[in-house]
Amino acid sequence: MKRRVAILISGRGSNMAALIEAAKAADFPAEIVVVISNRADAAGLEKAAANGIPTAIIESKPFGKDRAGFEAMMQRVLDEKQVELICLGGFMRLFTAEFARRWYGKMLNIHPSLLPCFPGLDPHGQALRAGVKLSGATVHFVIPETDAGPIVMQGAVTVADDDTPETLAARVIKIEHRIYPEALRLLASGRLKLDGDRCRTLGSGATDATLIAPAP
Repeated sequence: MKRRVAILISGRGSNMAALIEAAKAADFPAEIVVVISNRADAAGLEKAAANGIPTAIIESKPFGKDRAGFEAMMQRVLDEKQVELICLGGFMRLFTAEFARRWYGKMLNIHPSLLPCFPGLDPHGQALRAGVKLSGATVHFVIPETDAGPIVMQGAVTVADDDTPETLAARVIKIEHRIYPEALRLLASGRLKLDGDRCRTLGSGATDATLIAPAP
């Protein structure tokens, strides 16, 4: 049986689109059963509808600081759709600790840096100011603390001396679109195991793959 997945968005939903495309494969162990947005003008809603995915709009602005009230409305939709797993796709809304704990081990997010480096806002700018030679993206489980949950999967790109936040972001997002569907595949197929603050992947092993920057 395929696991039932909800994607939460606030904007264009580029990672949502990558997840929807991956889920079209017959052997993908999850199906996207609803896309929920906290903004009625989110461009990703049209993309989801064009792919035949049911959508729901729960405007967060009227709730103000009442995060629990907003989450209660969203939980009703999740229950109605019998959602088992959640993927955040550019969802610009903080969760209460209670909601994060309720979905612990069942809710994924993606961040455009190699966590634990550069969490929060402006990760590409943070990376460039730090002078790192590698950056990338991280899929992680959601916990109450921002961008701090157990790491599921990472992908890296090299950083050029003349990079701007925009040029770096353009390369990193290609990595995001590759690793997010694969991370969901691992979770939905039961290959991820949480061990304290670490996530272990059943059947995985070391490889000889390397990425060196700048190239020698």
